[in-house]
Amino acid sequence: MGGKYTKRYTEDFKRDAIALVNSSGKSVTAVARELGIRSESPHGWYHKAKADRGEGRSGELSSAEREELKRLRRENREQQQTVEILLLIVSE
Repeated sequence: MGGKYTKRYTEDFKRDAIALVNSSGKSVTAVARELGIRSESPHGWYHKAKADRGEGRSGELSSAEREELKRLRRENREQQQTVEILLLIVSE
């Protein structure tokens, strides 16, 4: 039994593939076929690029918004831990 291999693509390759979709008028699937890659990956790249441009589905976060949300959740978790520690100190 062999392990499952996942191909990684550079950001430049992804950007170029999406630019090809946008400029050629071809579907994501057609461009993926021309590039010799599975269509699932470029579909994800395409939707992510649209969200980053503010053209995504209603309520969909851009990459910057997702990163900010991740950072804020981490900060919130750290502050909650600080409050718990301070409450323990005060209650002694």
